[in-house]
Amino acid sequence: MRIISGKYRGLKLCEFEGRDIRPTADRVKESLFNILADKVIGATVLDLFCGSGSLGLECLSRGAQFVCFNDNSPPSIAVLTKNLKKISGEKNYSVLRLDYAQCLANSLNKYDLVFIDPPYGSDAGIASLNAIGKGKILNENGVVIFERDRKFEGKIEGLTVFDERKYGKTYLTFFKGE
Repeated sequence: MRIISGKYRGLKLCEFEGRDIRPTADRVKESLFNILADKVIGATVLDLFCGSGSLGLECLSRGAQFVCFNDNSPPSIAVLTKNLKKISGEKNYSVLRLDYAQCLANSLNKYDLVFIDPPYGSDAGIASLNAIGKGKILNENGVVIFERDRKFEGKIEGLTVFDERKYGKTYLTFFKGE
């Protein structure tokens, strides 16, 4: 796992041991950031289930203004901390150790990009989308990216699907505010 582009291009990131954690594959990440290319520079970003921080770190590398990393898993925060030490000169980020619902309910910031990549099989992704749709945390023209192992079906109040891509077993669904 590495940073694909930007000022930290090629930086190898620390990964989780074992197979319990599923980081976004480099191929999927590269495709994702090709789609988001013009939206990352200067963006405020929330990496809600950040894990190793791979998506948020990619945003910092590509010129995001600010990234909020959030995860409530101590092993995830430990790996994220190791990865943040690799970019020690970077100051435009924060790290929260909250449950996703608390993070969304207590957010004082508005975001241009929100990444939702919860453990597959969890209902946390849909619950997060519902909270974002009802809340006021997306900036105008903000985008929510939901990663999971199946196609998105249904509707989310306050959000509209505008794109969906499949990469192997991974689906990326893109939402915008209504």
